[in-house]
Formats: sequence, structure tokens, C-alpha cells
Amino acid sequence: MQTKFTVADFKKSKVENRKITVLTAYDYPTAKIMDEAGIDCILVGDSLGMVVLGYEDTTKVTMDDMIHHIKAVARGTKTAFVIGDMPFLSYHTGRYESVRNAGRLIAEGGCGAVKLEGGEAIVDDVRSIISAGIPVMGHLGYTPQSINLFGGHKAQGKSIETARKIMHDALCLQEAGVFSIVLECIPHALAKLITSRLDIPTIGIGAGPDCDGQVLVYHDVFGMYKGQPHKHAKKYFDMAEKIDEVVRNYANEIRDGIFPTTQNSFIMDDSIVKQLEREFAAGGIK
Repeated sequence: MQTKFTVADFKKSKVENRKITVLTAYDYPTAKIMDEAGIDCILVGDSLGMVVLGYEDTTKVTMDDMIHHIKAVARGTKTAFVIGDMPFLSYHTGRYESVRNAGRLIAEGGCGAVKLEGGEAIVDDVRSIISAGIPVMGHLGYTPQSINLFGGHKAQGKSIETARKIMHDALCLQEAGVFSIVLECIPHALAKLITSRLDIPTIGIGAGPDCDGQVLVYHDVFGMYKGQPHKHAKKYFDMAEKIDEVVRNYANEIRDGIFPTTQNSFIMDDSIVKQLEREFAAGGIK
């Protein structure tokens, strides 16, 4: 019987050189399927803003949005470790608010840890949240909440200055007490260097094969959108094409009178039907 994955298992996996498997999920049925399939960790990412709610970026996601979806995912998991993203401006206005909002994701949402984007600039918030008994995962490289600073979706850490900054931030986060760091869209050589330097595991997304684990957005994995996936992703199934086919078949069967049939319907005693017909014809039913 599989036991529940915990914060301690992140460090243990790195020590034992066992890759950590992570996927995003935003609802109960998806989380339940992933949990039963044996995924180590489910991230309820603020990516839900784009892939579920239709926003242009993650900066529109609220605390209430996150709690709503974390609740659903938490109800669908038994062994996977659930991490919830702290959304834009939920940890940027003072340590009190940072701890309070992190506490809401844990207490109201039901996740086991929270994830914050940023490096040295947020270490005070990280320490305060951890001091409150809440595990924290870091996130460096391309940090979607900073999209307006980056000027769009762009890989980070390609220059000596930016690479040095990411490495420095990773060490700062480790010193502050995070149990793991997501490295997103950075050169794989840089991710390899950081992973080898840290005692805590790295989780890559567009950061190459040498991280201690990997995470992808499940909409990319399942092919929920038509066309080619992002460079850092891999489409394991073309669900968008399959759903399109199913919806067209469903609509055509309704239009052609193929569905539903009496096999898809409920029955009642003929004597009751005849009685109702008589009453209706006589005007007894109004």
C-alpha cells in the first residue's frame, strides 16, 4: 500500500537519487485520478488563471480562487502531497499578511505546503511563514507573476548576471528554510549547477533533465489545447482532438435522432400512462 508523500520525502528522494513526480491539478476528479496513478505531488498552481479561468496571465488570480480549487484537489487525494500557490500580491504587503494568507491556504484549502515566487527579496516572508509551521516551496527562473517585469513569457538566466542572480537566490531560499525549489524555463546547464549545489531538491519545468524532479501543467500533458505544446512541455495524449470528435458525434446523434433511445430512458406502467392520457384529454390536468 502506498504511503502519503511528505515534505520529508522530498529530501529523502534527493538523497536516494529518486526523481520526484509532480503535476498540476485544479479539480477533484483530476486529482483523484492522479493520486490513484501514484503521482508524488500535486501542485495547485496559479496557472489555473489561464488554463481554467481564461485569464491572460496569473496576476488576476485571487486568494479565493486558489482556496476554491485547492479544496477540490485536497478532497481528491490520499497519498499525493498537495502544494498550493500563493497568488499575486498575497505575500508582498508585509509579513503579517504573508503568514495569514499562507495559513488560509493550509487551513481553508487543505494543502500541505505553499509555493512562493521570488528569491532574496522574499526571504523574510518565507522565514515568517515557516516559523508559523507552514512548509514553503520556492520558485525561481521564469516566475509568471513577474510577467510584466520580464516583458512576456521568456526564458531566464541566459546571461552571466541573471544566472548568477538565480544561483544566489536559490542559496538564499535554501538558507531561509524552503524544502524544495521549482526552477522554471532556465538553461539546463544552470539548473544542473544549482541542483548539484543545493541540499534540497529542485523541481524543473523547462529546466532540463538534471533537476531532482519535474512538474508540468496537466493541460499540456493531456493535450487539452489544439496545436503544438510549449517548448518545455510534452503532449502525452491529444485530448483536445478526442473531445472535439466526441462532441461532434454527440451533437450529430441528437440531431439525427440516434440518441437517446428508450434504452437510455425510464419506464412506467402502461395503465398509468393511459390514465394520464384520459385525464389530459378530458381537461382534468391543468
